[in-house]
Amino acid sequence: MVLGLRLPGCGPPLPVRQSSDAPGPSMKSLAKLPVTIVTGFLGAGKTTLLRHMLGHAEGRRIAVIVNEFGELGIDGEILKQCSIGCSEEEASGRVFELANGCLCCTVQEEFFPVMRELVARRGELDHILIETSGLALPKPLVQAFNWPEIRNACTVDAVITVVDSAAVAAGTFAAFPEQVDAQRKQDPNLDHESPLHELFADQLASADLVILNKADLLDAEALAAVRAEVAEELPPAVKVVEAHGGELPLDVLLGLNCATELHIDGRRTHHDEEDEDHDHEEFDSFAVELPQAEEARLLQALKDAVASHGILRIKGFAAVPGKPMRLLLQGVGQRFDKHFDRAWQADEARLTRLVVIGQALDQAAIAAELQAALAG
Repeated sequence: MVLGLRLPGCGPPLPVRQSSDAPGPSMKSLAKLPVTIVTGFLGAGKTTLLRHMLGHAEGRRIAVIVNEFGELGIDGEILKQCSIGCSEEEASGRVFELANGCLCCTVQEEFFPVMRELVARRGELDHILIETSGLALPKPLVQAFNWPEIRNACTVDAVITVVDSAAVAAGTFAAFPEQVDAQRKQDPNLDHESPLHELFADQLASADLVILNKADLLDAEALAAVRAEVAEELPPAVKVVEAHGGELPLDVLLGLNCATELHIDGRRTHHDEEDEDHDHEEFDSFAVELPQAEEARLLQALKDAVASHGILRIKGFAAVPGKPMRLLLQGVGQRFDKHFDRAWQADEARLTRLVVIGQALDQAAIAAELQAALAG
């Protein structure tokens, strides 16, 4: 039973924080504000995990930083729906979207002013959640918590790495291994190792807790093999738990008090020796708008596009004729999760709006093929 899990090397719970409307200590005497960083590869289930955490916050005052990769703020819009009984304005005020690339590349740009604002309001908060993009390296982000203006007010409660168990069981870390393998073979500098594997290993190396998500898609033997493969990349003290849809008790996820920023430099990663900031030029993302279409027809068109191009992930909202609610789509490879999330607003154009993420994408060809498949 995982309830009440404490990680070796992590400390006792942080002191109880006083409510902002109660008399108490000055800002200087407030306990450090705990920050949980949620990382993991594309489609592993990070946003789903955050939705679960917000939906079971039990009164905790949580700020969320969403790092959106792509032109549409889709993840941020999803999270704003988890407003836990507050008004739309209040919900919008607690979600900060950094849309300018992955957090490891923007820690000196957008991330710092957002954290400075949250530090100024830390008497009103109990916790901060940060969702990185699927392409982000956690280590530089954790190191940013040693900056003087942040370290005196915040601490990294834990780095949680979410793993797509089914993708790992399939022999890759995305759901479309052929495209990844082709990329690996074309790059003589990779020495027969996929760059996605290096990124996956670095996300595990920075972890304080690993979640094997989508565990329900595997039988016991396959799941045991995934657990063993993941364990090879982990420091010995890091615990691994299994989940479906990120559904875990918050006692497992929050209050770990690991202070990861104090020992992150001792965790070796593949990118430690790089002289310059890493880049993600091998990944493309673009937004596409499509007309309304029947759900089955749209899904088949998207799967055909995935099969023909280097598409790793598709996510967004779809308009289905005759349906008063919009359809939320999140696809990794050929696997698509979907549900109707909310009613269309009266002033909202009923169009399908998607973000497509992949490697060396022919954006014009993909958009044209999707338009043609849904025309008529």
